[in-house]
Amino acid sequence: MTTFFTQLEQRARAINSLLCVGLDPQPEKFGSAQAVLEFCKRLVDQTRDLACAYKPNSAFFEVWGGAGYDALSDLIAYIPHDIPVILDAKRGDIASTASAYAKSAFETLGAGAITLSPYLGEDGVQPFLAHTGKGVFVLCKTSNPGASEFQDLPVSGQSLYETIARTVTRWEHADRIGLVVGATDPAALHCVRVLAPKAWLLVPGVGAQGGDLDAAVTAGLRPDGLGVLINASRSIADASDPKTESRRLRDAINAARTQTPSTRAGQPAYIEPVARALAESGCVKFGSFTLKSGKTSPFYLDLRRLVAYPDKLQIIGVALAELLETLHFDHIAAIPYAALPIGTAASLHANRSLLYPRREAKSYGTGVNIEGVFEAGDTAVVLDDLATTGETKIETIDKLKSAGLAVNDIVVVIDREQGAAAMLEGLGYHFHALVTLSQLLPVWEAQGFLSADHRRDIETYLAQDHV
Repeated sequence: MTTFFTQLEQRARAINSLLCVGLDPQPEKFGSAQAVLEFCKRLVDQTRDLACAYKPNSAFFEVWGGAGYDALSDLIAYIPHDIPVILDAKRGDIASTASAYAKSAFETLGAGAITLSPYLGEDGVQPFLAHTGKGVFVLCKTSNPGASEFQDLPVSGQSLYETIARTVTRWEHADRIGLVVGATDPAALHCVRVLAPKAWLLVPGVGAQGGDLDAAVTAGLRPDGLGVLINASRSIADASDPKTESRRLRDAINAARTQTPSTRAGQPAYIEPVARALAESGCVKFGSFTLKSGKTSPFYLDLRRLVAYPDKLQIIGVALAELLETLHFDHIAAIPYAALPIGTAASLHANRSLLYPRREAKSYGTGVNIEGVFEAGDTAVVLDDLATTGETKIETIDKLKSAGLAVNDIVVVIDREQGAAAMLEGLGYHFHALVTLSQLLPVWEAQGFLSADHRRDIETYLAQDHV
């Protein structure tokens, strides 16, 4: 049997579209359920060649009572069978009640998938997954202004929405589960993508709610160019020509898909959002700068600015957490001062212990030189913001070893590619950079932060091995 998400992927590839057309007929605009049905059928007729999926909102049909329910059933039956249908119902209950909701959505109405609330846990989702071939989209980080009241609450060192993303991907039949993540929070969208790398993400909030389409696609896209379904409702329904507006949105989504070269090249999906976060926070500046050495550089890096941009810091923390998952260690050891907030963000997202060596010896209180909780023999991964020559990393490693900690790996956000990797590897350590300057430069150029001429100037400067 073809599953819902298999059908969705086949449809996306067949028509080269990730556009989901929402069918949200506002009651005040219609005089009857029949009028609602006719309006929605016209929308389907005008967009069927462009829509990867349709998402009727059950509330705008149920408001008409039994006639509205019949209109919803007739509408789903009217949609061509090869186009997936997601019932936007946001159900949330357990046992026989959840089973009845599932039977209503999948058997009576004939929808292929449904949106669900995860508040009741796995008990509230499994009755829907019992319908082989069907799919569900679990609410994770919604696009409404009040979403953060609960969804951002900390749970064991991570936000509630992160907990949801981590947890549902471990449930039985997780391959039938997608997540709803709003376009209004690209940082959260990228975070969910990292936590649920294979899941399809249903992304509302583009258009009337002000979500950035390019940022949403960049943050949510899987390396295979799929996995994100951009929903648009009112912007299409209210357009003078819904077909033209749908084509515009489809083309805009596809244009955004082509603007992520590093993911297509097999590099980590986090490179584009990390590059954008660094540029938008001013952590990288282009021009002419005098360095401490007295030499002139065509760029300047200052990751200490991240503390002023929590959303950008979160993107870096999520990406580091993804990298850190591949390493074996007990603690993250962040080098003061620039790496301390970065290490905190990584610690929260990876749910791992954080240490930091003091710059000045502590002559009072406990007298410790390494802050944190650890035991002799534990392993620490050293974390810093930048790597140039690598000398400051050795100073930190010496302090950690003096306290009885072992160090095997060193992680930095940006490798300036000026000798640190070779030096540290030569001493027997494993060096890992979240990104390198050579990776960042073409991405910054593609994102519009850097001109082609200035990129060449920087590449020439780096080739001359300036320090």
